[in-house]
Amino acid sequence: MSAGTHLAGAQVSQERVDRLETAASVLALLADRTRLALMERLGRGEADVTTLTEACGAARPSVSQHLAKLRLAGLVTTRKDGRRVVYALGHGHLRRLVDEALNVADHQLGSLPPHD
Repeated sequence: MSAGTHLAGAQVSQERVDRLETAASVLALLADRTRLALMERLGRGEADVTTLTEACGAARPSVSQHLAKLRLAGLVTTRKDGRRVVYALGHGHLRRLVDEALNVADHQLGSLPPHD
């Protein structure tokens, strides 16, 4: 094996490792019920902290902390609307990921058959 081929294989391997690590980090963040509820609500459109607090049933300080984690990870974005901060999903892949996780839950809870 030439040195160039070996280095190319190492690079692909490192890219795969980085990709898997990043995906695992995203899934770990979504493995919290409150954060998952926030992401599910944001999948339906932008919302402020008050709306998100009502949607997930958690205390406002807790919701703010979860949103800060999601924002730091780049999963949600913010914009100012007067004095309010409005949150949105970072991109559509996240909405679909959350939707699919909830669809799996529906199948497990409803004893529905698997499908593609």
